[in-house]
Amino acid sequence: MTDTASHRPPAAAVALAGALQELARADRLLLALDFDGTLAPFVDVPRGARALPESKAALDRLEHLPRTWVAYVSGRPLTSLETVTEADEDALLVGSHGVEIRFGRDGVSLDLTDDEQATLERLGGVLQELVDSIPGAKLEIKPVGFGVHYRQVDPAEGRTVVARAREAAAGVSDALTIRDGKDIIEFSVRGANKGDGVERLREYTKATAVLFAGDDVTDEDGFAVLRPERGDVGIKVGAGETAAQYRVADERAIATLLGLLAQAREAHVNSSTD
Repeated sequence: MTDTASHRPPAAAVALAGALQELARADRLLLALDFDGTLAPFVDVPRGARALPESKAALDRLEHLPRTWVAYVSGRPLTSLETVTEADEDALLVGSHGVEIRFGRDGVSLDLTDDEQATLERLGGVLQELVDSIPGAKLEIKPVGFGVHYRQVDPAEGRTVVARAREAAAGVSDALTIRDGKDIIEFSVRGANKGDGVERLREYTKATAVLFAGDDVTDEDGFAVLRPERGDVGIKVGAGETAAQYRVADERAIATLLGLLAQAREAHVNSSTD
């Protein structure tokens, strides 16, 4: 694994630049990107998050090129993801860690069983009671579950919040899907992950190469389904163990890389049509 953070040897940056140049020549290219912490800095009010202008500009260039698709793959509910990405009707979106998928204008419905709905209602009740008892904690309602946010809780109390949330959820059901993220723990009555979403997008676009970038532990499922031997590229944003081939420091580094990729893809498309 290479690392393009500023304190690493220049050879790492050269290797990633070379990988992007190769990716730009793919016959059918899919960019599947996490949003928060990858394209957009974290904010205290989730609905206020927006991609950095440089990233948005590069993605706009890329999605207008032939045989090139841009998709957002997030733990956010689909409705929230639509808002923060400012997606149009044709956008490819994967929300709720792969549970919700929107292929352009056609969404994916969620038909919960009676048992799932009953579990969801009980789960919401116990978790709401929990966050009400913890100053700074917030409950996020998701299509098939809930997220307990503790970003604004005293850092020393973070582990306690997670432990109490797990205990409360276990009292509702032992069959929940549980995910730990950055200052959030999520509980779902239906299982799926970002890797499932990336594979669905690959199948839909018939992509010959995929770029997936993400910053969180939940993005490791996305890195796990990549096929480097076929030209796929995985980029981890920030610190932490990862299966991605490459690493960058932050959202601004991703913005720079997307600009380079857009330039290289445009050059490839133009040379192919000459």
